[in-house]
Amino acid sequence: MISLPIHNQAGQPTGRSYEFDPSELVAGVESRDGLNRQLLHDAVVMYEANLRQGTFKSKGRGEVAGSKKKMYKQKGTGRARMGTKRTCVRRGGGHAFAKRPTDFGYTMPKKALRLATRMALLSKFLDGEAVVVDRLALDRPKTKAVASLLKSLGLAGQSCLLAIEQHDPVVWKSARNIPAVSVSPAIELNAYKLLQRKRLLVTEAALDQLRGKTAANTPS
Repeated sequence: MISLPIHNQAGQPTGRSYEFDPSELVAGVESRDGLNRQLLHDAVVMYEANLRQGTFKSKGRGEVAGSKKKMYKQKGTGRARMGTKRTCVRRGGGHAFAKRPTDFGYTMPKKALRLATRMALLSKFLDGEAVVVDRLALDRPKTKAVASLLKSLGLAGQSCLLAIEQHDPVVWKSARNIPAVSVSPAIELNAYKLLQRKRLLVTEAALDQLRGKTAANTPS
């Protein structure tokens, strides 16, 4: 059983704790700690590959400017034989294996990605990198409020992911100017977002939502 103290928005402990069984996140996984590191690696590689633009391009010998005429006759000059000036061995010529725009994106099975997300979430709790707060609500955008919360929880100066229960532009605007801090609603969390940041600050409602989503996707 995992038990974490719940803090309030000021960073002070509330006296309550959040408890849940880790097996509900990784039901059916045969592993000592419930984590499949190869699956986590595959998921992160997929998400990073899908982020690649792949818009690079270079010109081949058929695309560079210049005549296709043979530069000089084959014999009698004492020089090495030479054809068109577009050849890749000459300065300004085309590339021998010209780069072309490439789509690096691919997908993995949805069940595997959902399991990777649950494993990444569990790893944060097992490693002691997760902190639970009762709520995270601000009246207006104020970076100082979020920075003060991170400092009181001992998260200042570390990369941190703020997981909230739903889209909140006020919280997002308050945290966007803090280096290495990102905000994501619980429904958009994936293994890449969870593992990209060292620490996880999650609200109680967001954690309930993640556990409810897990229960809905876990086969009975």
